[in-house]
Amino acid sequence: MSEALDLAPIGNCGVSALIDREGRYVWACLPRVDGDPAFCRLLDADKPYGAWAMTLENQVSTEQGYVRNTAVLRTVLTDKAGASIEILDLSPRHWRYGRLFRPAAYIRRVRPLSGVARLRVSLRPARNWGEAPCERTWGSNHIRFLGLPAGLRLTTNAPVSMVLDERPFRLEEELSFFLGPDEPFTGDVVDVCREMTEKTILYWQAWVRTLALPLDYQEVVIRAAIALKLCVHEDTGAIVAALTTSVPEAPASGRNWDYRYCWLRDAYYVVQALTRLSALDILERYLAFLRNLVGAAPSGHIQPVYGVGLETDLTERIEPNLAGFKGMGPVRVGNAAYIQHQHDVYGQVVLSSIHAFFDQRLLRPATVQDFHDLEAVGERAFATHDQPDAGLWEFRTKQRVHTYSALMGWAACDRLGNAAAQLGLPERADYWNGRALQIRTRIETEAWNADLGRFAAGFGGDDLDASLLQIVDLQFLDPTDQRYKATFSAIEAGLRRGAYLMRYAEPDDFGMPETAFNFCTFWFIEALHRAGRTEEARDLFEEMLRRRTHAGLLSEDMATSDGVLWGNYPQTYSLVGLINCAMMLSRPWGDVR
Repeated sequence: MSEALDLAPIGNCGVSALIDREGRYVWACLPRVDGDPAFCRLLDADKPYGAWAMTLENQVSTEQGYVRNTAVLRTVLTDKAGASIEILDLSPRHWRYGRLFRPAAYIRRVRPLSGVARLRVSLRPARNWGEAPCERTWGSNHIRFLGLPAGLRLTTNAPVSMVLDERPFRLEEELSFFLGPDEPFTGDVVDVCREMTEKTILYWQAWVRTLALPLDYQEVVIRAAIALKLCVHEDTGAIVAALTTSVPEAPASGRNWDYRYCWLRDAYYVVQALTRLSALDILERYLAFLRNLVGAAPSGHIQPVYGVGLETDLTERIEPNLAGFKGMGPVRVGNAAYIQHQHDVYGQVVLSSIHAFFDQRLLRPATVQDFHDLEAVGERAFATHDQPDAGLWEFRTKQRVHTYSALMGWAACDRLGNAAAQLGLPERADYWNGRALQIRTRIETEAWNADLGRFAAGFGGDDLDASLLQIVDLQFLDPTDQRYKATFSAIEAGLRRGAYLMRYAEPDDFGMPETAFNFCTFWFIEALHRAGRTEEARDLFEEMLRRRTHAGLLSEDMATSDGVLWGNYPQTYSLVGLINCAMMLSRPWGDVR
């Protein structure tokens, strides 16, 4: 793994932070996930500010892990004399006054474990994308950091002068640090932070209890599910693709993108995986996000990506104040994909929504009016299924009719037919089944390359794309279909690199791809299992598990030569792959004796 990406996330579905193995905050944006990174050291390791560190004099070791089944991180620091301390890191998330309390805040609780250690606290938030450290004012128990949009205040029972001057001091009692909005803190900081910690632990452990876990790989699934939940912006129900921006897909490749937004494609796969785990709270919030989105698009056009507050303008810019991950800029904010045409998005809106027509557990089951609203999306899916687009890989300089986009158009019409039947609307069911049949005919004739005896990535083409493996997952073909088998064999021969799978192996806007795409590797593992090669699938899955960070997570991409992680982190696609493959490869619960 890449040591620089060996990070542990904390968060509360409003804000988040990435903490390194030494217990330093190296990435955290405020007042929400797409905001200004007050802690930006991840994208400029040489900056003398932009991190929050706690270290011991003569420190010799660190240990780190999560409190069981939570997003609360525990770090133990030890000095050469054997003195040790414990740090608990979290963002508060718990029930309060009948609703979830999730302030834009972070808690660090520090207590001695053995001996008497000398602790140094270095808290240096940055402003304006790393342009400068925040200016400070302070009082007897707080420090105010100026220059951030929402303001920032530390409230603590630690000696404020020692924190300001970063001088070491003896840790002889429990200390609490509450870093949050620039407003007075009510109550005793130690008691309040202890109570918030206990309630936050209870919240996460209670949530994990609701998950329908597989028999095997439970810790893998729990950790991936919690991380996916941390990628939810609960205020609107949006789900971001990752918590970071501009971690390159490959060394010095320029493939540096801002993933702190809601891609409807990525979110579809997230809710699909979490619904399999019965995490219906995330599905319900995301469905509300989609209803708002569809209602705000009277023309029927839907962007592939939106801001977490349903913002439509994500103008891309380069921030000059940060050198980039390992010095590999540029650092991008915003994402030009929002102006692209990616026609698969209509299918993903429908497929994300369709569950609500069948699941009686939902607090708000889908209605006939919801169905009619979705029909407008279905009409766009049908109208665009054979039109050129940028595709799911978001090519910036070329367009074509992508088979994956056409498949998603077919799936939209097919599922609308299912929903109509469920609602007792036979005429609408016939209508949408007819639309689906028309698209199926186009795909089977124009995406099929008779000379090569397999499907191609685009209509009338001959190239390969790992997304063709989704033909089975979308239920367009059965895994026993000879056309699928031939396509699968071609993908294995053309895109497999050892244990990993490339998205494609043709030059794109930035040249030849260098790294494997982790989600595609998981698609390949699923395909191996369906082909009856389950032991091989399990071996590759175990290889992917070995490549996870110590937090149990993955980024977007992986170097095929050494398994080093690249790309934004933690990446929702990759976490979905962990969950789906664990569910598929696990023994059934009936095997418990």
